[in-house]
Amino acid sequence: MIAPEKKFFDLTRVTGHIPEKDVETIFDKLKPVSPSFMIGEWTGGDFDTGHIGHKYLTDMRWAGKAFRSLDDGDPILIYNDKGQRVWNKDWGHASLREMVFRNVTSTSMIYDEKPIFDHFRFITDDMVAGAMESPKMFGTESTYYFYLTRLK
Repeated sequence: MIAPEKKFFDLTRVTGHIPEKDVETIFDKLKPVSPSFMIGEWTGGDFDTGHIGHKYLTDMRWAGKAFRSLDDGDPILIYNDKGQRVWNKDWGHASLREMVFRNVTSTSMIYDEKPIFDHFRFITDDMVAGAMESPKMFGTESTYYFYLTRLK
């Protein structure tokens, strides 16, 4: 049997549509990460599961996230016209906390100014899986899945 971390990593190489249930099944088997693990700069990637977040972040030119401390993070970095990673002030800042999501206690990012929670799980020392829930913004029908790769 292939480990869930390897299965998730393999999904990051797929282009085109991926059924949300395929990503969810693997995500739910992944191990937790601690809040301190998330400190640093991360580049972002996601899956085309049909969730509106995929189009929204693609159009925004999403670059990733940055966490300077547990209470000081930039939840949305974008690429500006010069290709530089910059903080998108419209999305405010964020904090990292341990939370329970689908019966697993792991790190979640809580937006300071938006009703959004991003839940993280371990893939490798330099990659995490993410599941964004925001029922007040995007409804409860689906979860937006993404991944972050640590910048060195």
